[in-house]
Amino acid sequence: MEESLALHPVKLYVYDLSKGMARRLSPLMLGKQLDGIWHTSIIVHKDEFFYGSGGISSCAPGGTLLGPPDTVVDLGNTEVTEEIFLEYLSSLGESMFRGESYNLFEHNCNTFSNEVAQFLTGRKIPSYITDLPAEVLATPFGQALRPLLDSIQIQPPGGNTFSRHNGQS
Repeated sequence: MEESLALHPVKLYVYDLSKGMARRLSPLMLGKQLDGIWHTSIIVHKDEFFYGSGGISSCAPGGTLLGPPDTVVDLGNTEVTEEIFLEYLSSLGESMFRGESYNLFEHNCNTFSNEVAQFLTGRKIPSYITDLPAEVLATPFGQALRPLLDSIQIQPPGGNTFSRHNGQS
């Protein structure tokens, strides 16, 4: 007898780390309008998963000190079970998304969200999020600040570092 696969909703939480300051200051500083400085996470199987300088973390949805997301994007549904997903995350945490691999411009929370979204749904996250680092670096001010910005490590407080047995009995 064939078991039917359950569908699990997949959401993208989008947070503006600048709390509106990017919208106001970017025209003066960069010479172009930015709507925010985006941090993203994936919500699936009743948890929020994100990546920062501490590696992959998880928490209850909206459970970081960032509070509720500024925007929620419905990425569709997945047939990937929680067990398979947690195994996938564990392998990512040991390879591509170790804490020491974090880089604000090239390998960040949005890179992680994009990777996981494609694994779960086959869809990428919105390009206005993934294109933001290149937009900033394309400006003279972004280039001048790059050495400083490259040294920044972001890890939203409030999550638990993910491990394969985190929350598992």
